Amino acid sequence: MTEQAADDIRDIDRDSLHILPLSIVPIKTPPLKRARLIRNVRLQSIIEFFGDEETGSGQVEIEDLAGEYGWSEAPPHPDLVLLRKLGDLPSYDVFSLRILLREHGIAVNSVEALKLSPTKQSELNEYMTSFTRPLITQIFGGEDVSIQSFEDVIRLFRDPDLTKAREKLKIMADKLEIGLEDVPKFLEDYGDIFLSLSYYRQCLDQIEPTIDMFLDALDGIRDNWQLKNDQNLMKTCTMMQSTINGLMVAITGRFENFDRSTTDMWNNISAERFRKVEELIGSYHTTIGGVLCALSVKMDAWARLFPKKDAGGPVKRAEFIMSEMRQGIDKIQKIEDSAPMLAELEA
Repeated sequence: MTEQAADDIRDIDRDSLHILPLSIVPIKTPPLKRARLIRNVRLQSIIEFFGDEETGSGQVEIEDLAGEYGWSEAPPHPDLVLLRKLGDLPSYDVFSLRILLREHGIAVNSVEALKLSPTKQSELNEYMTSFTRPLITQIFGGEDVSIQSFEDVIRLFRDPDLTKAREKLKIMADKLEIGLEDVPKFLEDYGDIFLSLSYYRQCLDQIEPTIDMFLDALDGIRDNWQLKNDQNLMKTCTMMQSTINGLMVAITGRFENFDRSTTDMWNNISAERFRKVEELIGSYHTTIGGVLCALSVKMDAWARLFPKKDAGGPVKRAEFIMSEMRQGIDKIQKIEDSAPMLAELEA
């Protein structure tokens, strides 16, 4: 894929937790290059050839592709082997994919394809402020009002006043105990690791209202006189409430741990301490991405069917929970259970 082709990826696909445009990986079958791998409400990975509100969605299961294209069963077609690997990945967000594709030995046609869109990056400026502020304070103090954002720090490299730029970069290098020539790499890594954290936080903020609505709906179903005698339904509601509450506690707890680690880093900033924070956050990309991917898919499906608190009624909600929402919930718990143990930075 050329860099131009990478630019043709739709922002909604590039910025999604649950969509993987197959054009970014070395697929050989031409029709598949224009398709997307998506995660459905049952947390199954499905090939989508087209999809919009008017025409609906044209989907094929991965294992049905051999019949569609006349592939032999043995040996399996290279595209089928690749898609099976991709189908098992917990999340398709760009930060998880950077790790997971490398671990599975899957090449990427363009590194640009594993970056958030400019629109999404702009959206995340508000979230990035909490990470930009200590950088500005520690490195530049409160004197330079022209330094308002992480992008302003990057612009120093293009400052026509080379003397001024060099003075500020020297201050940064001294605080980090690194050479002046290493500052650009530090800034690049700093921006990217906290952009990932900002992205996941926004994803969580976006689904939290629907999660609250869903948990309220579970309470309503358990209190409903018509449904409360259905023991299987009652057990499912209890299980889903317990699982989702536990996942939310785990995710928010990690964000709090990251905040503490970041604060500690700036209290005694050095390249070594930054690398420890970077490693800590990076080690949870696939866990956080996987859990948020699964929760967002399920909550999006719930919100489409029940956009308001009183939509649908308890019986219809119960039917959807039993037929769709509970399916694959064990996969989310497995992702969470596979996470490494949280560790604080060394003092």
